[in-house]
Amino acid sequence: MFEPVIAPSGTLLGLLQRGRGDGTLHALTAPRDEALAALNHCVLSDPRHDWQVENRSLYYARLYLDLHGELGEIEAHLFDPEDLVDTDESRTGLALAVLGHLASYGRRDALELLRRYAAFGGNWTWALDELALRDDDAGLRALAVPVLARYPEHAEAELVAAVRDAFEPRPWRLWAEDPRPEVGARVRAAQEAGSFDRWQRQMRPAGPRPGWSVQAVFDWAQEGLDRGALLHVPAARCLTAVAGPEDRPEIVRAALHGHDGARCTALRYLADAHDPEVLDLVAAAVESPSRTVVDAALDAFERMRSVAAVERARQWARRPDALGAAAGRVLACRGAAQDGELVLWALREAVRGDGYDAPTLWPLVDGAGRLGIACAAPVLRHVYRETASSHLRGRAARALAATDPSFAAGFAVECLWDCEESTREIAARHAETGDARVVDQLRRLAADPAEEAEVQTAVRSRIGPDAPAL
Repeated sequence: MFEPVIAPSGTLLGLLQRGRGDGTLHALTAPRDEALAALNHCVLSDPRHDWQVENRSLYYARLYLDLHGELGEIEAHLFDPEDLVDTDESRTGLALAVLGHLASYGRRDALELLRRYAAFGGNWTWALDELALRDDDAGLRALAVPVLARYPEHAEAELVAAVRDAFEPRPWRLWAEDPRPEVGARVRAAQEAGSFDRWQRQMRPAGPRPGWSVQAVFDWAQEGLDRGALLHVPAARCLTAVAGPEDRPEIVRAALHGHDGARCTALRYLADAHDPEVLDLVAAAVESPSRTVVDAALDAFERMRSVAAVERARQWARRPDALGAAAGRVLACRGAAQDGELVLWALREAVRGDGYDAPTLWPLVDGAGRLGIACAAPVLRHVYRETASSHLRGRAARALAATDPSFAAGFAVECLWDCEESTREIAARHAETGDARVVDQLRRLAADPAEEAEVQTAVRSRIGPDAPAL
């Protein structure tokens, strides 16, 4: 999947693409046509770098409500001829999730559009899951015939898989009760076949078991690597079952000189066992020409929680290579107050070298907040503004709450409208209530049935009967 093109953070489109609270606040004061154009662009061209993790649907649905937005462009996108060719869920998933939220807010046009797409659209399973949570029994029962028509008699195996793997089983349970044999009997047969298939898969052995030799585990890991599968993590877990003290020399040799699968497995196993030689083995492994071995070595090192690992991280933290970056992340996660300068240095280097969206920033941002590094606040503010990752922005907000005295009157206010519920929760606990918008939004979040329980709990701590007066 191609990377989305994100507009600059100072534009309305850039703010909405990032899911920032300021995007909503700016959209509500911008010309309505301009705001709706930017909103439709976001919903029809998913701006998320990781669409399976980052939240946007509730954020965009709320803005459609506030702008009284029509759904014509979403409808045209869903029923475009491309829908029958491009089967990737990312093309329509965000639009369908937005419609689901709008339906839960009482938008009848959104509900009808979901029903029609579930009957005739390409990504119909997603639409059906949205309806399973929000439609009534009659609406779901009416979809039985068009959905089952997707599976002619020679496609029973595909129907079994669809029933077995359904994320929301409610529609299939309703259809199983249908008195028509071409509906109820067929769905019940698929349910039974799916249950039997699941049982068979659970009983089918996979991979090595206790009783294998250490070398057999190494060979299994290499076979997986040859197929393009990284199996060193489960292989390392298997070693804990098959290896004894007498096998340690063989495992250490593999960590130094083995083929890539064995080396990755041995490093992970020795790191998890806190072997006294593993840190030297990690240092040797990062010099390997194999990117797979280097990544496995760094990952093994970052998992270690021993005092020795933290001490070594202090020695490695200023190395200008991947091991130095990993050491900075170790100190961010497990270092002490004395490591604040090294963590700040690592954070600045990561921003300069890797940009505002690099995964390496996640633990460093967390570490700046955990260690209360006040000098990190300017860097954290830049990360907050510029990152396209709503999860990283939320981590930056949490870190700013611990390091920046201006957070409560600044970013915390806009965070009340953020797309991520964890970020809204931070804002609900910290935003200063001198701004009338804060009080109004806190009350709206408290009354919104679509809001997450954690956010509403935080809100009630500010506006509940025992809370200080707003």
